[in-house]
Amino acid sequence: MEKKELLVLKDILGTNKMIAAEIRAKLRAKGILAVNLMSSPGSGKTTLLEALAGRLAGRFRIGVIEGDIETERDAERIRARGIPAWQITTGGACHLEAKMIAKILAEVPADLDFLFIENVGNLVCPAGYDLGEEIRFVLLSSPEGDDKPKKYPEAFLTSHVLVLTKADLTPHLPFDAGRARREALEINPRLDVFVVSGLTGLGMDGLESFLVESLKKFRSAHA
Repeated sequence: MEKKELLVLKDILGTNKMIAAEIRAKLRAKGILAVNLMSSPGSGKTTLLEALAGRLAGRFRIGVIEGDIETERDAERIRARGIPAWQITTGGACHLEAKMIAKILAEVPADLDFLFIENVGNLVCPAGYDLGEEIRFVLLSSPEGDDKPKKYPEAFLTSHVLVLTKADLTPHLPFDAGRARREALEINPRLDVFVVSGLTGLGMDGLESFLVESLKKFRSAHA
């Protein structure tokens, strides 16, 4: 029984990897930088995207794919900012898969600069599924606690960027940002780390600059 389950999982992940590679190739050909955001529910993914939209939208073309088990609430928030957003409701699945992104891709304008993918709130399952992104963010908010990197290592190991969110609340909580950063870097020393508040703007200049520079490097590498 265990062998059959392993074979099925291997087949699912293998198929996902193939579809993700096709998505990545299409986005590279169009010059669209895809960013996958992973985190627990309530860590501030949508708030961060709203803040980035306010900073980038005047100079860059942005689109957002939202993943949730139910409702279009997050997509509606993004659309209210004048940003095109596509909602994927998984109906119970705890993560997005490449095949879900592939179905949306035909609707995504070819002239975008950034395509942000807000994954289903979960620090476990999404880490195992490539969505064709170039950059993967893992978010950790101060109310969640600073012990999460060692408890959910795969999410931090497979990411390129760690964003410590809700920094405006840190002074009021038993959250040691230094500990969270150290433990995450022990798991993945290549992580770029940003401490931000999407509400107050704290640290957002650095994250914005990182994304703009990443777009330049991405297009230079795939021109």
